[in-house]
Amino acid sequence: MAVSAEIRPDASPVELSSEEVARRVAILRRFRELLQAQRDRFRDYLTVLDKQKDLIEQGDAGDLLTHVELEEQIVADIFAIQKVIDPLEAMYRTAYPESASVRAGDNVAPVSEVTNLKTALEDLKTEAIARTERNKALLVNQMDEIRKEIKTLKKNPYKAARPVYSDEGTASLVDIRG
Repeated sequence: MAVSAEIRPDASPVELSSEEVARRVAILRRFRELLQAQRDRFRDYLTVLDKQKDLIEQGDAGDLLTHVELEEQIVADIFAIQKVIDPLEAMYRTAYPESASVRAGDNVAPVSEVTNLKTALEDLKTEAIARTERNKALLVNQMDEIRKEIKTLKKNPYKAARPVYSDEGTASLVDIRG
């Protein structure tokens, strides 16, 4: 039983079975869910980067280490989700022509929603890269300041070359011949 027709610009309408429509709707929903999860992880990553910026400016190394570890976990999650998204996107592209919708009864899953999610993901990626670069520059500046401070501590004019109460300068041999 044909439920819906898919119209392709280069071909005539193709009748789809209800099973095919259900399969395509399931693919689209799963793809959309993964894109939303990816978007949420990127938002979490941006939040962590903002907090990390504050910690860098404050110079709090302990909390900074915690945020770096959290950042590594989020990036690993982002890559794991991306590994699933890439093959699903390829399957999605073969199943759906551009600018179409999949209809299954009252359920409509517009392709434009997925396109909007992908655009939002790209924007979040760009923002994450910019914030990471900003934090990296802040860290470099902070490290330079610490290096300068260490150099000034090494050149302390109050630091004596030898201890005041050292045994240097006392006789160790006595001439008894006279």
